[in-house]
Amino acid sequence: MKKSFACSVICQGGIVGGSLSIDEKSITYKTNKLTVDSKYRNLVLPLIGIRELSWEWIVFPVATLYMTNGEQYKFIIFNKKGFNEYFAEVMQL
Repeated sequence: MKKSFACSVICQGGIVGGSLSIDEKSITYKTNKLTVDSKYRNLVLPLIGIRELSWEWIVFPVATLYMTNGEQYKFIIFNKKGFNEYFAEVMQL
């Protein structure tokens, strides 16, 4: 089952709003902003490639996904509790 969360990605160009979806295979960030690097317009992060999820608070809850390849992605996620619960559920599959 796929669930979506309102979010913003924190990238080199600043903070960009979009949608973050989680399903049984990946986390996908999508935005329609043409001024954003194409890497972030439809960013698919396979669950198998996620090493760790950590949280910090900078006015809003910020999630950092650490990938097994060394990359990291930061997202402002407005429903931290819901995201955490579903993320834990799909990582158990």
